[in-house]
Amino acid sequence: MNRRSFTRSVLSAAALLTLLVGVPSASADPQYTLKIASVAPEGTPWASGVTEFKKALEASSGGRISVRPFLGGVLGDENETVQACQRGQIQGVGASTGALASIVPELNVLELPFLFKTAEEADYVLDNVILASVEKSFKDRGLVLGFWSENGYRSFGTRYGSIHSPADLKGHKIRSQESPVHLEMYKQFGASPVPIPTTEVLTSLQTGVIDGYDNTVLFATAAQWTTATKYYTLTNHIYQPAAIVFNKAFYDGLPADLQAQMLSPRTGLMQRMRKEIRAMQPFLLENLTAMHITVYTPTATELATFDAPAKAARDAYMAKASAGEKALYAQIVAGITTYRKTH
Repeated sequence: MNRRSFTRSVLSAAALLTLLVGVPSASADPQYTLKIASVAPEGTPWASGVTEFKKALEASSGGRISVRPFLGGVLGDENETVQACQRGQIQGVGASTGALASIVPELNVLELPFLFKTAEEADYVLDNVILASVEKSFKDRGLVLGFWSENGYRSFGTRYGSIHSPADLKGHKIRSQESPVHLEMYKQFGASPVPIPTTEVLTSLQTGVIDGYDNTVLFATAAQWTTATKYYTLTNHIYQPAAIVFNKAFYDGLPADLQAQMLSPRTGLMQRMRKEIRAMQPFLLENLTAMHITVYTPTATELATFDAPAKAARDAYMAKASAGEKALYAQIVAGITTYRKTH
């Protein structure tokens, strides 16, 4: 997929938002300013979604809200911008659950390795099983959950070879998200995790500070990590949701109609963005091949070698988890069980 068609695809994911939020009312001077940050670079579904959210919300509010997007990590890495949102220095942030868990630790359990078998299974749990619990956890920490999106399934990108089993990670310096779940996973897989922000990964790959990373092909491509990648292995070991969240004090200070407009993407855009992001995967993998990156899909036998260390990582993390994490994990497991029985 060339840059023009790539951009056209990601823009289509966000175009629906204008229809969802409504038509413009009479213009007025802004009464509220919503600064919203994301590490997503231009040309990604996240960046396009934030931009269209600005256009639609400003229109539907009749100009009462001015939305100021800050994309590509210009206000800092994910953890920094999540904390800034909680403090009210910015009013919104789009981030992965790995980063949001730095404020709402219950979210850590969503990223336990090999927890969800399919994205549809994850959708069911996020939308139908744990939404009310997660909303409360956000509000207790001064945040409001706007709507889910996703980073997607994380796999391994490396400079040195494909990953056929945990043995291929042993002793290698692999960038880890700054998350206790991810660090525990790497410990059990035998790798040497290097917890650094996303903004430092490309340079670290180029200079040999790290040997590889795990992330989605979409994010790795958008952040240009793939320019320093020689192998990409589709382990799909962590499904990582993401979300748009707002500062609670800002949200509570809005009139009821503006509050409703800020949450309106839940009714349609959320599902559409997921579909668009997932539909891009084959084209992005083709791009990797065109860049002479070896794309490898492990066999079922090879993936089975991750079962024991992944379970060890889940068990080790849950043994020291908080009561809130354990309660959410129980809900997730029950939801997964129900989904697998009915689908």
